[in-house]
Amino acid sequence: MPPIPDANVLVGFEAADDAGVYRLNDETALVQTVDFFTPVVDDPFIYGQIAAANALSDVYAMGGTPLFALAVLGFPEGSAPEEILTDIVRGGTEKMREASVPVIGGHSVQDPEMKFGYCVTGKVEPENVVTNGAARPGDVLVLTKPLGSGIITTALKFGKATGEQVQAAIEVMLELNQVAGSLLSVHGAHAATDITGYGFAGHAFEIARASGVTLVVESAAIPIIDGTIELAKKGMLPGGIMTNEAYVGEAVSWQGATELQKHIFLDPQTSGGLLISLAEKAGKKLLNELRQAGITAHCVGKVLPREEFLIRFE
Repeated sequence: MPPIPDANVLVGFEAADDAGVYRLNDETALVQTVDFFTPVVDDPFIYGQIAAANALSDVYAMGGTPLFALAVLGFPEGSAPEEILTDIVRGGTEKMREASVPVIGGHSVQDPEMKFGYCVTGKVEPENVVTNGAARPGDVLVLTKPLGSGIITTALKFGKATGEQVQAAIEVMLELNQVAGSLLSVHGAHAATDITGYGFAGHAFEIARASGVTLVVESAAIPIIDGTIELAKKGMLPGGIMTNEAYVGEAVSWQGATELQKHIFLDPQTSGGLLISLAEKAGKKLLNELRQAGITAHCVGKVLPREEFLIRFE
């Protein structure tokens, strides 16, 4: 789509960033996103919670503070009990309440395939907007949340995941990125994105492409949800892995990753963590603060000047 010129649009869709940003004045800009998807777990209440956490994440990834949300719902009326609908919306509302974000309305349609999510509006100071396009050589890469939710939820659909494996993935997907998002400007983050449908590799690729740099990733340092490796070995791989591999194309060197790791790094995530690029000294401080707050966080790589590949796994 050709962009519609407007000097107040600080972030549009050109760089595939997490949300749009529109300047209202010198002190305030709006952060806007919409995100919804089909069920990833069996429990409708938890599904609603995950959908809310996932939608909020886009605002946190831009360094913004969510203000309010509108619900987006597609529901197969007549083929599913209305109690399921109630539980989905209730779950989403509870997660929004945890984030102190009021739900002020929304829109629903009859749809053969169930869908749920939110349009979230947030705010940010224009000078504190964190995009995916300003990573700098010398930066380190910090990742919050382990990978593997797509593999585990795929196994759930085929009845191959254990209760413990599913619960481990649910706990990751339910965790808000609120704390990490609030610390981006505090520690001078240069770039950030949340890890969702394009997987770790796909979203890292977007940072490298938009920033004109190369990301060197330490494969062994990337955290993985318990049970993911076991299920991947059994072939519980979502189709999105192949789509994501095609998306990154020849821009990634997989030489330092095993075939199993490659699948996990391409695994489409739901409500994943933040990948943050910032100066090394600031990265150490950020890691300490996140860990003190009980947030899983790891340094997984570094940023170099542009090389042949946009991402190099070691």
